[in-house]
Amino acid sequence: MPLYIARRLVSAVFVLLAVVFFTFVVFFVLTPDPALSICGQTCTPDRIEDIRTRLGLEDPFWVQFWVFLAGIFVGRTYGEGPTAIMCEAPCLGYSFQTRQSVMTMIGDRIDVTVTIAIGAALLWLLVGVGAGLLSAVKAGTWWDRGATGLALGGIALPNYFVALILQWLLVVQLEVLPFPTVVAFGEDPLRWFQTYLMPWIVLSIMYAAMYTRMTRANVIETLSENYVRTARAKGLSNGKLLTRHALRPSLTPVATLFGMDFAALLGGALITETVFGLNGVGKLAYDAIGTNDQPVIMGVTLLAGAAVVLMNIVVDLLYPLLDPRVRKGTR
Repeated sequence: MPLYIARRLVSAVFVLLAVVFFTFVVFFVLTPDPALSICGQTCTPDRIEDIRTRLGLEDPFWVQFWVFLAGIFVGRTYGEGPTAIMCEAPCLGYSFQTRQSVMTMIGDRIDVTVTIAIGAALLWLLVGVGAGLLSAVKAGTWWDRGATGLALGGIALPNYFVALILQWLLVVQLEVLPFPTVVAFGEDPLRWFQTYLMPWIVLSIMYAAMYTRMTRANVIETLSENYVRTARAKGLSNGKLLTRHALRPSLTPVATLFGMDFAALLGGALITETVFGLNGVGKLAYDAIGTNDQPVIMGVTLLAGAAVVLMNIVVDLLYPLLDPRVRKGTR
């Protein structure tokens, strides 16, 4: 097991380096001149040249990449002399529009995104896995057909449509919830819960629908395995049969999907945050795309890539706990 963990960590480092490299290539090599984006269309040639020198855009590609990579770990300095600007590690540069540190901008908004991601994930796991397990146990019944139909509907409905309908119904018509406004949990717990309730519901509808179908299919397949039949023949109760022998192996594909979905939300629930006006990482990326703020877009992209890699490691470590057959292969 320790060797397995070490291998996964080493491979994760190389994947993260590859993510940083390709992100740097896309945003600093294949996009328009960053100096023009900073200075604007009416900027003088001398000013553009000064900006290019300050950013190190005149250096060879590999020098630029090394400076950028080193800045993530030890920070970097923009410019020279009394006008030099020190960017503390982890340095992802400064916004072209606000001149703020990208890490500061992400740090100011990450708590909103993490709150949305965790709340929605708990909700869709409870509903999706529970409904899928019940559908598998009652396969072919009215419950199974009803849950399958609702799952198909949940997958088909776009997030923005559900979000707009919920706002119109719960906020405008019934007035049971206020318009979402970000507040700290310690400041007003009730308002905090009311603010995030609709985003949690919107995100969980689609994900819970997918998890219901996947859990149902996996449990039905597992129940047909020989070792499950043997356990049933020995007189094991249905409850123990499901929890000990059927559910855990069936959750392995669910864990894989959950790692990817949760990591994607940590990179920002762009549509949901934008519709509800919540200033999370997704809303930050949306605003940066509209203004072509390359450092901010790149910072959010790197955050999403790092989240995917780290969640994959977590999922890989969960596999042996869910399925003993995987545990033997990690020794």
